[in-house]
Amino acid sequence: MITWMQRHKKWLIITIWISTIAFIGAGFVGWGQYSYGNKAGAIAKVGDIEITQGELQKAYSNLYMQYNRMLQGNFDEEKAKQFGLQKQAFEQLRQQALVLNLANSYDLMITDIELFKFIKSQKAFYKNGVFDKETYKTVLSQNRLTPKEYESALRKELLVQKTLKLLPVKASDNEVKIIDTLMSIADKINYKVLTQEDANVTVDEAKLKAFWESMKNNFMTEAAYEIIVIKQEPVTKEYTDEEIQKYYQENKMHFRDADGKILELADAKDAVVAEMNDNATKKAAKYTYLKLKKGTLPDDVQKEQMTISASNNKLGAKALEKVQTLSMAKPYAKPLEIDGSYYVIELVKLIPARAMSFEEARQKVLPLYMQEESKKKLLEIANSEVGNFVGETSDFITANSIGAIKGLDAQESAEFLQKLFISKQKRSYITLSSGKVVLYNILEQKLLTNKNSKEAKVVMQKVKGSLFNKGMIEQLQSKFKTEIYVQGL
Repeated sequence: MITWMQRHKKWLIITIWISTIAFIGAGFVGWGQYSYGNKAGAIAKVGDIEITQGELQKAYSNLYMQYNRMLQGNFDEEKAKQFGLQKQAFEQLRQQALVLNLANSYDLMITDIELFKFIKSQKAFYKNGVFDKETYKTVLSQNRLTPKEYESALRKELLVQKTLKLLPVKASDNEVKIIDTLMSIADKINYKVLTQEDANVTVDEAKLKAFWESMKNNFMTEAAYEIIVIKQEPVTKEYTDEEIQKYYQENKMHFRDADGKILELADAKDAVVAEMNDNATKKAAKYTYLKLKKGTLPDDVQKEQMTISASNNKLGAKALEKVQTLSMAKPYAKPLEIDGSYYVIELVKLIPARAMSFEEARQKVLPLYMQEESKKKLLEIANSEVGNFVGETSDFITANSIGAIKGLDAQESAEFLQKLFISKQKRSYITLSSGKVVLYNILEQKLLTNKNSKEAKVVMQKVKGSLFNKGMIEQLQSKFKTEIYVQGL
């Protein structure tokens, strides 16, 4: 058996790792990333589901943070462009929209009880061991969200999860045995890790400038927007009991306890008055907006002029999203709610992005240049040493032996092991996405006797789930048409 496994090792490991990579890819894209607080117009439509600019920006931001964590803070906008991050973000949202269309076609929905049960289960909203409504609002506010925005997005997320759970995938005993055997193949290797320190690269300004020339259109200044902002001061009124009673009767669905039950007026009165004042504030902001638009705004109204961009924006992402939809032909934005306050915005001037000069771009180009030169140098060293290097000797390792390779972190180790177990070469080297190069020499191979049945079952279910989801998405694409309204997606 072990002889056969070793002889067919490459084919078998390729099969499992291709499937596993497919699963990891699907998991990375994920089904649960949604925009919290989008107000911008649609940039695409999938079936009956619109995808907005705000959702795309939020998905982009989420992916950016994931990549930045994976690369230990060494991720920037240039790398994001190289990775096609915007297209990844859009594809994520498109796949989500396809599943939501499927859910809608079967009249699936998330009830208020299901929604509030989930919210109540989130420990981030707890105070003194129990769910606390004020803590809930505070946490959302700190993340620039309102309860309405968060709950709307959460409904989508939960609906996708409910839909996918209706399509269970099971692994057979034989499939589990195959995965278990594959996970038990072990190699003992001698290895040496080469890092950027081994490359010893110095900066050649002429080469650096030539490197910048080859990609200078990737280095642009930010688009900026000169705006006038008017903040509406909160309106506080005195209301009669009759007015409060009437408003409550017309809007009682807004006022619920932690279990999702509608509150009695006596318990909801403060919240009712607060919502009435909020509506009055919003109405006053709309009045200010109309006056500004008509040019009849009183001189004593306080205005603030500022310039905002993606990296210099004290109003937050929501304001930038709104401003990006304005033009000099239509420069006025209707009142925008940000952190409980209302803002009226006028676009005064658009400062378009432009290509950076070499001096402006140098600090951004330099890390990419060093990375590229280090890569070339490390490959030269690897080619010269691979035939006779002497390094560390491992114990018997499998494709799951994360942490067994000294000099590599968990992510690098996983990547190395993946590539090692599909390699044809007994002695060679492997280049990692982090820039490190690992020389290796396989000393021995064997089939371990320990069983990984539980883990193998999970892996098989994930693999089959990934393949099933891929097929399902392809079917949904043919059923629900995608319309894209902007270029570059």
